Amino acid sequence: MTRREVEVGALEDLHVVTPLASEVERRSEATLRPASLADFVGQRELVGHLAIVLGAARTRGQSSDHLLFAGPPGLGKTSLASIVAHEMGSGLRVTSGPVLARPGDLVALLTDLQEGEVLFIDEIHRLSRAVEEVLYPAMEDRRLDVMIGRGPSARSIRLDLPAFTLVGATTRTGLVAAPLRDRFGFVGQLDLYEVDELRQIVTRSAGLLDVALRGDAAGVIAARARGTPRIANRLLRRVRDVASVGGHLEVDAGLAGEALDLFGVDEHGLDKIDRRILGLLCGQFASLPVGLTTLSHACGEEPATIEDAYEPYLLREGFLIRTPRGRVATDKAYAHLRLSRPGGGLV
Repeated sequence: MTRREVEVGALEDLHVVTPLASEVERRSEATLRPASLADFVGQRELVGHLAIVLGAARTRGQSSDHLLFAGPPGLGKTSLASIVAHEMGSGLRVTSGPVLARPGDLVALLTDLQEGEVLFIDEIHRLSRAVEEVLYPAMEDRRLDVMIGRGPSARSIRLDLPAFTLVGATTRTGLVAAPLRDRFGFVGQLDLYEVDELRQIVTRSAGLLDVALRGDAAGVIAARARGTPRIANRLLRRVRDVASVGGHLEVDAGLAGEALDLFGVDEHGLDKIDRRILGLLCGQFASLPVGLTTLSHACGEEPATIEDAYEPYLLREGFLIRTPRGRVATDKAYAHLRLSRPGGGLV
């Protein structure tokens, strides 16, 4: 066997192993998703409204109205889409706004739908205007107007579509075009979760991952999850890793706290970047309003990352405020970092 044949064989082995590993990880993640509305924890008002909408559609023997779920990342929008398909007893097709770059991409997807199927479009606010124009008649009249050919010989044909339910998800409701938003029969806003709700989610996930939690270990993880189930499940996995490496058969509150401290997640759920932002506001820029661009350069993060990923939680928890002149740290931020505010003592 030549050296090239050996190299090709090694690459083929890698090609086989990598997808299998990622498939196992994907299936492990999927097992943590609730399968029905009864299993879904939190968002009581939204779940109650959704149960009525889906129940009424089942009673009439029709497809549900088109649904739009909005809210920060990690709150369960994708899970709700799969639940809609499960509750309606139909198949689920999954795609995202950036993937549907051309109208032809959407046409191919819509014409392949079966009767009653659910089409889930994540990040629907990132659809291009041309793709949105194709989606409007499909949502309202279940038809597509397709142009065949070009120039004087071009002609339009109408394609009828089967009954389907479009489920859209967005992290930025304001960026969803008004004509598109108005065509959804139900718009649900997902809010951040309370600690008690996250405690239930962590307890359920621990059972699925075969992690033995004792005492208030679930509460310790939930309190540091920033109100987000996805983060809670991620922290649970890291606690499981620490317990496994340390040879612990059970996880109590003390071990959970030590594990999260090891990974840089403090009692308020702040990570290294959060503390770096607050450290700059309380130290280098103490008592001075700081603009987003200046803060991003000093922090080493992109402005969009700070504004979208870190600032909302810091604002919600009262660690900083935004003024017309820039960002300013609050007394709570100084107290958390155990720093003295200029002109005063330790707060």
